[in-house]
Amino acid sequence: MSAETLAAIAVALGAGWASGLNTYASVLVLGGVQRLGLVTLPADLHVLASPWVLGVAALLFALNFLADKIPYVDSVNDLLHTFVRVPAGALLAYGAAAGLSQEVAVIAGLLGGTLAAGTHVAKTGSRALINTSPEPFSNIAASLVEDVSVFGGLALALSHPITFLCLLAVFVGLLVWLLPKLLRLAAKPVRHLARRRQGT
Repeated sequence: MSAETLAAIAVALGAGWASGLNTYASVLVLGGVQRLGLVTLPADLHVLASPWVLGVAALLFALNFLADKIPYVDSVNDLLHTFVRVPAGALLAYGAAAGLSQEVAVIAGLLGGTLAAGTHVAKTGSRALINTSPEPFSNIAASLVEDVSVFGGLALALSHPITFLCLLAVFVGLLVWLLPKLLRLAAKPVRHLARRRQGT
């Protein structure tokens, strides 16, 4: 496998993984490095460097940044973003691999969407657990760690694809083990809100 192919696969899977945590940060990182000329992304992702795309992504990132740090608001925000993060992860992964072949791009899109779904469930479930704590600081800390993970993870995928893919494999193994618990945690805010509505 050539270095170019490996790099494209790392970017594709990295974009899918990162989108599950924060789609807007993913677009800002990828579009920003392309805009600044730090890397050359696959042709299908050049649109991310558009000032309009970066501007809208920055605005949405700012709104999400605030909502993500307020207890229970973050859980509602996560539930709503189910319809954004997973499709975006699939599209970003597809675009990153489109220059390899149509078959590889479709497979990358499927894997990217799956990774986005996995990280999204991990984020949603862990936030539901954190929301049981009465203080707000753990929410802020968790949100900041997630944002730093997106920037750091994509930077690693772009600069050291083999290292990133190895760490991603470890993450997937842990996620498969934790998934049943995370799904129960992700549903916890919904059950909590339902009980509150029944009590009113």
